[in-house]
Amino acid sequence: MKKENASFFAGSSAVIAESIRNYAMYAALAIIFIIFGITTNGSFLTARNLTNLINQTGYVAVMAVGMTLVLILTQIDLSIGSIAGFFGAVAGLLLMNKVNVFLVIIILLIGGILAGLLQGMITGRVGVPAFVTTLAGLFIFRGLVMLATEATGTIPVSNDFFNSISNGFVPPLFTIGGRHGLTLFVGLLTILILVITQVNHRRDMIRYKFKVTSLPFFIMKNLFFALLIGSLTFILSRYRGISWTIVVVAIVTIVYHLMLTKTKLGRHIYGVGGNKEAALLAGVNVRNIIIFSFASMGLMASLGGILFTSRLQSATPTAGNGFELDTIAACFIGGVSTTGGVGRVTNSIIGSFVIISLTNGLNLMSIGISYQYIIKGIIFILAVALDVRSRGKRAI
Repeated sequence: MKKENASFFAGSSAVIAESIRNYAMYAALAIIFIIFGITTNGSFLTARNLTNLINQTGYVAVMAVGMTLVLILTQIDLSIGSIAGFFGAVAGLLLMNKVNVFLVIIILLIGGILAGLLQGMITGRVGVPAFVTTLAGLFIFRGLVMLATEATGTIPVSNDFFNSISNGFVPPLFTIGGRHGLTLFVGLLTILILVITQVNHRRDMIRYKFKVTSLPFFIMKNLFFALLIGSLTFILSRYRGISWTIVVVAIVTIVYHLMLTKTKLGRHIYGVGGNKEAALLAGVNVRNIIIFSFASMGLMASLGGILFTSRLQSATPTAGNGFELDTIAACFIGGVSTTGGVGRVTNSIIGSFVIISLTNGLNLMSIGISYQYIIKGIIFILAVALDVRSRGKRAI
């Protein structure tokens, strides 16, 4: 019995020492939910508010996915908020002129890729630092937002399909005890896939003689995630179920996760971020990797603009202000390393929920916006300090 306890604590210590960035944000999210659930007398945990929270998080989440790649490469993109605002305004203008909604979405996504590609070329080939390039992009696209909206101001969007992207829900194909049956099914399926994936990963690690956590800790970790997913889907099933925002974010996350973990491109991104000189010696085209990451970021910024404009059902001159700050903070809270080479899109999604959950909960508590900024700033610096300390380094 004592031997088992020693093994358990040894495994726990190893996880804390080696994988703290991969789990800290989940604990932080759980703590935030508990605190706001208590301080708002349960209002934070209602099905309606959680649905609203998820839809609020959508645009930050997809941009955080793109930003994860950029930060892994030790680059940065300050222009994404302005790009999102600009393409949101373009969507409003095109839809106001009765352009087909599907064509509008294609135009916006291609436009986002081209905007990111241009900045990637300036950074990767011309050699202008990403900070300078994207700061210039912030100014340029913010000016374009103002030009696009100066004639009409706020541009209303009345297209039902476009507005349903961030406000619509997957139809209830069946019900279980009066609840949204498809949501319960998806939650159960997600838990099963998670457990099977984790078990297979652990088996492979053992087979190739890599270090793994103790079995008790492994079981506790999976129970935690199962409880988190199960509770969320159970609550959502009481309202209108799964929103289309969840579907969009899930698709983006799965695609990028598989790209980073299962493809040569993903290995090259981590390789360049971890050691650019070694990647060059290994024959990796570093410039093209950087260009790709910015083109990808442009795509996610335009998608974020679509989600935000759809949610508001309008395009405004101030749309996109500060998006880049929330996005970057979400990535660092999600464990992306400040020194590059480390980061997961799944964790950046959780970081996005941490950021937006803070805003949502503090609003429910009627905390002023000035205090909200202070709290976000404190949490952001703590997340970066955690990263630095966990790597045994000091900020210089």
